[in-house]
Amino acid sequence: MKIKRKASLFVGMLCLAGTLFAQNVCVSTPKTSLVLSAPVGGKLQFVYYGEKLRQADWGVLKNATPIAAAYPEYGLNCPTEVALAVKHPDGNMTLQLEVVKVLTKEENNAVVTTAEMKDKVYPFFVNVCYRAWQDVDVIEAWTEIRHQEKKPVVLNQFASAYLPVRRGDVWLSHLYGSWANEGRLCQEAIEPGMKVIKNKDGVRNAHTAHAEVMFSLDGKPQENAGRVIGAALCYAGNYKLRIDTHDDEYHHFFAGINEENSTYALQKDEIFRTPELALTYSDEGLSGSSRNFHRWARLHKLANGNVLRKILLNSWEGVYFDINEEGMDQMMADIASMGGELFVMDDGWFGDKYPRLNDSSSLGDWVVDKNKLPGGIKGLLEDAQKHGIKFGIWIEPEMANTVSELYEKHPDWVLKAPNRELVLGRGGTQLVLDMANPEVQDFVFKVVDNLMTEYPQIDYIKWDANMSVLNHGSTYLDKGSQSHMYIEYHRGLEKVCQRIRAKYPTLTIQACASGGGRANYGLLPYFDEFWVSDNTDALQRVYMQWGTSYFFPAMAMASHISAAPNHQTFRTIPLKYRIDVAMSGRLGMEIQPKNMTDEEKALCKKAIEAYKLIRPVVQMGDIYRLVSPYDKHGAASLMYVSSEKDKAVFYWWKTEHFVNQHLPRVKMAGLCPDKVYKIHELNRIDNTPLDFEGKTFSGAYLMANGLEIPYNHRVDYHKQNDYSSRVLYLEEVK
Repeated sequence: MKIKRKASLFVGMLCLAGTLFAQNVCVSTPKTSLVLSAPVGGKLQFVYYGEKLRQADWGVLKNATPIAAAYPEYGLNCPTEVALAVKHPDGNMTLQLEVVKVLTKEENNAVVTTAEMKDKVYPFFVNVCYRAWQDVDVIEAWTEIRHQEKKPVVLNQFASAYLPVRRGDVWLSHLYGSWANEGRLCQEAIEPGMKVIKNKDGVRNAHTAHAEVMFSLDGKPQENAGRVIGAALCYAGNYKLRIDTHDDEYHHFFAGINEENSTYALQKDEIFRTPELALTYSDEGLSGSSRNFHRWARLHKLANGNVLRKILLNSWEGVYFDINEEGMDQMMADIASMGGELFVMDDGWFGDKYPRLNDSSSLGDWVVDKNKLPGGIKGLLEDAQKHGIKFGIWIEPEMANTVSELYEKHPDWVLKAPNRELVLGRGGTQLVLDMANPEVQDFVFKVVDNLMTEYPQIDYIKWDANMSVLNHGSTYLDKGSQSHMYIEYHRGLEKVCQRIRAKYPTLTIQACASGGGRANYGLLPYFDEFWVSDNTDALQRVYMQWGTSYFFPAMAMASHISAAPNHQTFRTIPLKYRIDVAMSGRLGMEIQPKNMTDEEKALCKKAIEAYKLIRPVVQMGDIYRLVSPYDKHGAASLMYVSSEKDKAVFYWWKTEHFVNQHLPRVKMAGLCPDKVYKIHELNRIDNTPLDFEGKTFSGAYLMANGLEIPYNHRVDYHKQNDYSSRVLYLEEVK
């Protein structure tokens, strides 16, 4: 609380004592500062963002020349990229915003600074807002736009925020991919011209690219050294990130809703609030920026971020649509026998008139298929209780099939272009419901509410979304608001999620969208985790989970042990390796246990027991990425360290296998130099322990030298293979 009051007073002092500090306003977190010039009657301008300023620095900064407008508007002396562009009812396409006043207030554990601006001529108002968290180094920026003109003002561009980044040897780290190949890391130097990262899917915005980036300011990105600015747009819909580099000294970064086909007619006194852009700064490299995002997520942005996640078995890859009572009971018994805590029944359990036998029917008809499950969900809950585990269920509530009772009753509830034939999605029959429609919102809410009201013992919901918006049209929106469709879809979805969370705050909900299509901070306040990818291949997961970890904590990343050969890549990977990869996220299983040998089940049981030991460190600890698989050194390594630095978990995976290969010795990070740690290998399959098993080392030694990891496992000849992985548990010796 002391930090909170001090920060609030500091911001307030700067706002009130404008003449002393040249109207500068400082927005501060524990270790960072963002400074604006905000003279009343003048322009709001950007001055500084980076390491937290000391009092002595203000003597210099009070006379510093501002870098650029803090929220550039189009129309006057702005021939380059802008954050805001409008068209007034009289056709005028210019804005000229000036500061009216700056306000600060405390809000939970944050300080909110609002710079209120007004156009010099028109009754058009923009609030530029910053929320500075006082328990983590993240500042959220957004805008609130309104007007009092007689007719609607058209918003043609409406970014959430703008940030100038000083030119030099600046590199960009961002994520790209596709279905079953999400979260791939791309790192590139920023060159002159325009770099655009965008999404236009409508429903799922994290397959082909991500709305999060990092800027490394000191050359080629390093994991644990160098200055880094991280940015994450908190939005679940279409977005656009722009980096404009022209003829001045800065890279100009804009982030916000993608305005393509989404011009917005703003009514008088209506407030258009843009999504937050979360900013963080660290001088501890990419991993330092990640640690800031992870802490912020657990404290403020992830549903139930202070609760450890359960170890589960999901039925999908085990049985696909072949759901029946006997099979579900068998899978529950198997995961319970291995020490698991939760069983999730996936797709294929519902449909009356149109039973869900494959992906071509029944979405929207959320009633139990009694032919498959005569005892209904009640019987499954009784089985779960019998086995001493929790029960979860799959739904896809935003979607419908043309072959469904829902579509027969409400064909007007789907997104459809007027006078056009429907474009159909998955299974040749899938459609997206119109979430702008309040009746549809009520229906989607009731999908969850009806389940939870009738079966309050349900512990977990897997919420899927398997289709893009392929039909631009809403029968609910009027003809003048059709360009609002994408925005209204996500407003409606958020309203539903808010209602669900208000009534069921502790229900665990996973965001799945054809895999990792909804890994974003727009939805995560309402979801406990997300499915990283439909691809469960352990080797490819090393790469995907590495990239995803740049912005999202391990507790949010569902990572499952699956079958061999893998169902997506058909690669055969040893169980030990599959386990070690899955244990670096939220551990689960995606497999048919009855097809496993007793030896395999025993190894999984041992791994689940080990994960329960390390779960607090993995899910709540600080990440330190050590050797990147993208650097092609033949291995990948990372570790998690507890906040007290008394425990750590070290992961090492070989990614290539050659005779006479030479892999780097991995230096650890994040430990306390003065502490002594005992080493214990988890999930051991070797006939003999590692040379350092049970031995102690100082944190200083482990961070300066690391440990020699054997390239291969010491196992019987018939068990040898080309994969190798290690998980080490470090515990302080007191």
